[in-house]
Formats: sequence, C-alpha cells, structure tokens
Amino acid sequence: MENLQVIKQRFGIIGNDMHLNRALEKAVRVAPTDISVLVTGESGVGKENIPKIVHSLSHRKHAKYIAVNCGAIPEGTIDSELFGHEKGSFTGATQDRKGYFEVADGGTIFLDEVGELPLTTQVRLLRVLENGEFIKVGSSKTQKTNVRIVAATNVNMQSAIEKERFREDLYYRLSTVEIHLPPLRDRNEDIHLLFRKFAADFAQKYRMPSIRLDENAVSVLLDYRFPGNIRQLKNLAEQISVIEESRTISASKLLQYLPNNKGNLPAVIGGKKENDFSTERDIMYKILFDMRNDINDLKKLTLDLMKNGNIEEVQEENHQLLEKIYNDKEREHDIEVLNIPQNSSTEKDYDFIETIEEDESLSLQDKEVEMIKKSLEKNSNKRKLAAKELGISERTLYRKIKQYDL
Repeated sequence: MENLQVIKQRFGIIGNDMHLNRALEKAVRVAPTDISVLVTGESGVGKENIPKIVHSLSHRKHAKYIAVNCGAIPEGTIDSELFGHEKGSFTGATQDRKGYFEVADGGTIFLDEVGELPLTTQVRLLRVLENGEFIKVGSSKTQKTNVRIVAATNVNMQSAIEKERFREDLYYRLSTVEIHLPPLRDRNEDIHLLFRKFAADFAQKYRMPSIRLDENAVSVLLDYRFPGNIRQLKNLAEQISVIEESRTISASKLLQYLPNNKGNLPAVIGGKKENDFSTERDIMYKILFDMRNDINDLKKLTLDLMKNGNIEEVQEENHQLLEKIYNDKEREHDIEVLNIPQNSSTEKDYDFIETIEEDESLSLQDKEVEMIKKSLEKNSNKRKLAAKELGISERTLYRKIKQYDL
C-alpha cells in the first residue's frame, strides 16, 4: 500500500475507495509488460491517469508518450493523423507527414475515446496490434512500429459490438487487461475529500480563503449522483470558490449550484423520457406537425358545414373531433361554429382557412414566450439550465430573450 500512496501523490489521485485502489494496483502490475490495456469508465472519472502510470512505470518511460483523442479528429483525417500520409495522396497533402504511430516508435500511444474510431481505421489499428505493421495513406510500402497501446472508452463496448459499430476482434486485442474506474457516486467516502482538495487548490490559485461546507451541505454533496463525475465536482468547487463571498457554504446555497436534473434518483436503464427533444428543430417539427393536423381537422369541419348546413347535426356527428381540437369537454357546447353560406366562393373559403392558420401562428408565439418565462423563473433566471430544460441551445435562448424583450 506504501507504493500505491506514492503513485497517488505523484499523479495527484485522491481517494481510498477499494475499487479505485484495485484499478491502480492493476495498472502498476501491468506496467512493466508490453500487453495492451483498455481503460473503461464513465466520462470524467480520470481515465487519462492510468496510461500515464502505465507508461511512467514501464521500460518505455524515456521514449515518447502521445495521447490522441479519437473522438476529436474528423473521420476523413484520422487515418492520416495516426498513420501518416504521402505527398499528393489527397487534396492539401503538400508534403509527406509522419503519423503518431511512426513518431511514437518505441514509446506509448494513448487512444482516448477509442470507441469512436471509424470501422476502416479499426482495421488498420488491428494490423498494428497483431504484427506492428502499418501503411501510410497514399503509400503501398509497409512500415514497422514498436509501440504500446493503451486505450480508453466510456462506451459500452459489448453493445457497440452487437450494433456492429466496433470490431469484436479489435476489442479482444485491446482489452488484454481491462481496468475499470468506478464512477464518483460509487466512491461516497472520497467525494468530500476531493471537494476539499479542489477547494484548497482554487483558494491558492485565486489567493482567497478556502471554502468550507457545513454539516448539512456535506450531506447534500454526498447524496448527489454527479453524472459528470470528478470533472463536475471540480467545476462545482471552482464556481463556489469564485462567486460566494461567505467561506462557509450552507446546504441551501450548495443546492443552487447543483443542476436540477433529478440526479439523486436512480437511473432507469434503457428508459426513454417522453417529449425529450434534443434540438430546437425537433420541437419545431412537432409543433408544425400538430398545427397541420389541427388545420386538416378544421378543414373537415368547414366542408361538413358547407355540405350539410345544419350546425347541430354537424356538432353531433363530429363530437370527438371537436373535443380533440378544443380539448375541453365542458366548453364543447359553447363553441361558436361559423355558418358559411352554401354559395361561398372558392376564394373566400381559401381566405377563411388562411385566417385560421394566422391565428394559430400568433397563438404559438404567445405559448413560446410563456414557456420561456416559466422556465427562466423555475431555474432562477439561469439561461444555461433553462435552455437545457427547453431543449434548445443557450445561444438560441439568448436570441429569443432579446427578440421578445424578456
């Protein structure tokens, strides 16, 4: 355990959780070998520390260590980034370029978010793992490299394999040893310890006294699930350190900084929230679709009135349709139905329908303003939280606030 504490101090790792210690022990044990390692865990748990430990304790520690974020490189250029390219192999290739596998020869490559690799790149990577060979983009010459690969992912690899997004043979080559880092919510005893460490760091950085949580605030902190894990906790400590004047933080004050995302409730596996629109476009599509259906229903009522001329008979026959449009059973008999003369011209009928469409549009705008106001009030005028609840970007929300002068 002494060696483990030295490792923690060297790499700034805080905590005594049993699962965390087990993961670090595996990293220390596997470091002197050359076998591939796959680090798994949720986003924000600190997966980037494991490859650093593995490299620094291996015989490759004096060679290059290169970290590559596979999810941040466009699909069209990732082969060139990893394996290099020949001059003229594609538009913009004005000279030969060495890839990371050539540059890191003799060292270690850390492939972060490896689950995001395109299938064509996965084939090339598999060849490197099997025999250390690769071919530059635009070249026919095989080159050799001697690198150790440590990969990390927050993707469920078994699910990705079933959906044919990741090659099964590559997965087993990468995960010769798999090291799993637990989420912060499973390290309950470490949460307050980490918060105090971050608070002390930011106090030193911004030259101010360190913040401290009272007893009730500590309970709130430990009950929160932290979907963003350590990264979210660090961000929380920095926000409070900078914004709050009082250095003692109460539970009510802490709750103002914790997103109201029902994070304390158990996660529903495979669940799907109703009306969970990820973009503003999805919301508009649904609204337009509903408007089109309402207009078609109104057209049907209009045609029935024109053909029949008997308002009471039309109301009786279209009982369910009227209830659907106005969504109020008690007001059903108070609905004023326009009696259109039998000799109405086609042009007038068209004008009538257009008027209904205009009224619907004005009503939609009022509802949008009302929804924005309610969301801002609910989230204490925090635009970021309001935008998330409304399912639109913060920039779009800001534009609408200016547009409606809210």
